[in-house]
Amino acid sequence: MSINKTVKLGEVAHECRQTWSGEQMGTPIVGLEHLIPGEIELRNWDIDIEHTFSKKFQKGQILLGRRRVYLRKAVVAPCNGICSGDITVIEATEGIIPELLPFIIQNDRFFDYAMQGSAGSLSPRVKWEHLKNYEFPLPTLGEQKLLADKLWAAYRLKESYKKLLAATEEMVKSQFIEMIESKDWPQVQLKDIVQEECPISYGIVQPGDDIEGGIPIVRPVDMNETHLIDKTTLKHTSKEISDSYSRTILRGDEILVCVRGTTGLIALADGLKGCNVTRGITPLYFKPQYNREYLFRAFLGKQVQDYIQAYTIGSTLKGINMSKLRELPISIPPIDIQDQFVSIARQADKSEFELRKSIDAIDAVIKSLINS
Repeated sequence: MSINKTVKLGEVAHECRQTWSGEQMGTPIVGLEHLIPGEIELRNWDIDIEHTFSKKFQKGQILLGRRRVYLRKAVVAPCNGICSGDITVIEATEGIIPELLPFIIQNDRFFDYAMQGSAGSLSPRVKWEHLKNYEFPLPTLGEQKLLADKLWAAYRLKESYKKLLAATEEMVKSQFIEMIESKDWPQVQLKDIVQEECPISYGIVQPGDDIEGGIPIVRPVDMNETHLIDKTTLKHTSKEISDSYSRTILRGDEILVCVRGTTGLIALADGLKGCNVTRGITPLYFKPQYNREYLFRAFLGKQVQDYIQAYTIGSTLKGINMSKLRELPISIPPIDIQDQFVSIARQADKSEFELRKSIDAIDAVIKSLINS
């Protein structure tokens, strides 16, 4: 796009500080938890709940989470409502079309600038006085309209792919319920299907051992919705293994289960041979007569996840006791049923992989358009 000039945010937008007055029955109530990182539209809110919020927002305005701004929360409001004081309400004024402003704000470069002005240790916040000085290139009004149309078209396409992705994931869950959980298949306890030479507390590295060059460490934060961990992004321990790490060196064919903090997170250890894990992750290595891929899918199922959550205890740092984990029941259908479900899940995985690639490509296009 051809650039007309460079402007400051405060020259084309302002902060709205209106207070809600009048009836609140049926009015959307928005807290920081309703703002989803990276999303550009507000989709969820509460209605008719007790709250202490008083800030008013209107349809078309932008709601920016000013607390912990590194979370990158900034969405367009689809309606009028009341929001938290930790949300900055921003409205386009003159010189910029309202449809373009959300993409100016929901942008890595903007959030990098916002973080520079965040103040506070435990819960840093950024003020409008800092945000209004954010500078960015702005084309003419005519070019803004063309650019905004392209950006919203790309965003809508991305949303359609995300719906397809969610539908594919739900299909696999439904198939698992239909083929496995709704049937009266025999059940075994986890302790009976893990390798005897690799029990849940298995370890071969002792605290104080010196590991030349350090060793990659897998943490719960490295586990995501793909259930595969990218070894290239792992942090390394110091050369000396400490008590904070598990003493397990992964063989690369385990299933990893998060047992502290966000219990129930599941990942495959594929490609992680030689890595270490924190004590918050338990590696499971199964006896050869059991279908590892089926067991992985079983751990994603509702019955296993409900069991893990039911026996997760603690307040500050939640976790599941190892004795309870060892007693976890798993349905084991005949091998042909296991293979049939795994085949369905693999096809779904291929579709999900392609959809995620398409979503990433659209994200790259949006970034390219707004930063060009």
